[in-house]
Amino acid sequence: MKLGIVGTGTIVEEVLPVLKQVKGLSCYGICGTKRSEAKAEKLKEQYQMKLAVSDYEKLLDSEIDTVYIAVPNLLHFEMAKEAVLRGKHVIVEKPMTANERQAEELCALAKKQGVFLFEAITTRYQSNYQFIKEQLPTIGKIKMAVCNFSQYSRKYDRFQNGENIPVFDAKQAGGALMDLNLYNIQYLEGFFGEPQSVHYTANMEKGIDTSGVAILSYPGFQAVAIGAKDCQGQPEYRIEGSEGYIAQNSPCNVCGAVTIHYRDGREVSYDGNGDAHRMYAEFVSFVNEIASKDTETCYEMLDHSLAVSRILTRARADAGIVFPCDEN
Repeated sequence: MKLGIVGTGTIVEEVLPVLKQVKGLSCYGICGTKRSEAKAEKLKEQYQMKLAVSDYEKLLDSEIDTVYIAVPNLLHFEMAKEAVLRGKHVIVEKPMTANERQAEELCALAKKQGVFLFEAITTRYQSNYQFIKEQLPTIGKIKMAVCNFSQYSRKYDRFQNGENIPVFDAKQAGGALMDLNLYNIQYLEGFFGEPQSVHYTANMEKGIDTSGVAILSYPGFQAVAIGAKDCQGQPEYRIEGSEGYIAQNSPCNVCGAVTIHYRDGREVSYDGNGDAHRMYAEFVSFVNEIASKDTETCYEMLDHSLAVSRILTRARADAGIVFPCDEN
């Protein structure tokens, strides 16, 4: 994989050292904005890339075969679509797009063009997540699931002081649901599929949800997803059944150590993620799927991404949160 990176923000700075460890992947170039030209050049030099540009077309015209898009949510769809039309494989940071309609169009286009499309969502690529999926039948009939990802944003104070912050801007498809609670919904959908109904109640500030609670109703049980960027809380993940419960006490983007507490008193602990950075496993999978032309796995994950996009769109509609792209 010859990768071109779009964006120069925190997530890019975090992933670049991880990408150096992934076999079969080389970072060829990076694209920023006019304002971030100096930072793009610095990252290019630091990670020995060949290209630093502020013009997306120049990145697409280069020797790259894959684009990693890590920019504000509102830009995901158009930038991914352009890359797909140019025959590039695309990795898009979560959320893949701002709404269900965009997600469906992008997935259909990628399949038509014969390129791979991935949503970068760390949770489902972790060994611990797969372990939970395998062990779910052992806790009997599921009756309740609770997910809490509450993390005081380092940008929240700036937002309150009047600064325009994309992650707190409905015009940029931001908000707590799309940034943090999305992880919870990915977590739940991967285990249980799409719910029968979705309700989202949010704490709103300046037209955007800074925190909120989503209730996903499934046949015979309820799932609660709490996501907050305006307060700090203990990460807590529990899936409760008639024979016991599965517990984690780490954010689900990390998907850390798992303990199963059975009703008969037994406990089983597991942590198979190893010491690798949380983003390592997903990029290893992306590289391998492209190299082996494994469209089956790619399309299976895209089906999950589409389902999550539908849930998020329903949740926003329930709370009355509208993005500009919803009206186009």
